[in-house]
Amino acid sequence: MTKQGKVTRRDALKVASIGVLGSLAASRASAEEKKEMPKFENSFFYGADGKFLLDKAKEALAALMKYHGYPVFPGAAEKLWISDYGTGQYTKLGLAANMFVNNEQDRYMLMDIYLLPGQMLPEHWHIATDKNPAKLEGWLVRHGLSHIVGIGEDNLSKDIVIPKCHCGGTVTVKHEVAATPGTFVPLAKVESRHWQFAGPEGAIITESANVHDNTGVRHSDKALNDYFLNPPK
Repeated sequence: MTKQGKVTRRDALKVASIGVLGSLAASRASAEEKKEMPKFENSFFYGADGKFLLDKAKEALAALMKYHGYPVFPGAAEKLWISDYGTGQYTKLGLAANMFVNNEQDRYMLMDIYLLPGQMLPEHWHIATDKNPAKLEGWLVRHGLSHIVGIGEDNLSKDIVIPKCHCGGTVTVKHEVAATPGTFVPLAKVESRHWQFAGPEGAIITESANVHDNTGVRHSDKALNDYFLNPPK
């Protein structure tokens, strides 16, 4: 505004720009308020015979991706590795992952992990095998919230309830980092145990590592370990 109290064209443009930005922000906030994370009952994932239905899991994971604005790229569903570890409790304990690359020659790996709301990725660790060293990894949360837990002082949130289908509701490591988008959490020590637990909106996490070898994975829950190493055909 000039000294004479007149509104200049520049002032008018500024006011108009602020108004437009305010409207966009309000519209975006309104859209975000209306957006709700789809909810799935555990029965949704199982047939009348109790069989785990991969197509239903993929449907739920697509909903998770769309909710967070994660790109559902061509062939994404076909590339997913999904397991309920034979527990029949996929909403409480399970894993879905897309392995983008696992180069055992030069030893580098990249994959994305997808966890539904309140879903636990079971406690496990990695050992060296005849082909590869022990896996050394880290996790970058892209969307949602993941409680990434490993060795260290017990500071486990009371919001986390370990499902009974995991070692009767117990774990051995309880040092938590509540990781939100942009937070990178490295494995504290090679061959140390670790696990994750998704927040109320689920979580999408990028994992980077030296290499992954299924035969080097060990789970704290023996029943889960046996299922992982020898899944039904």
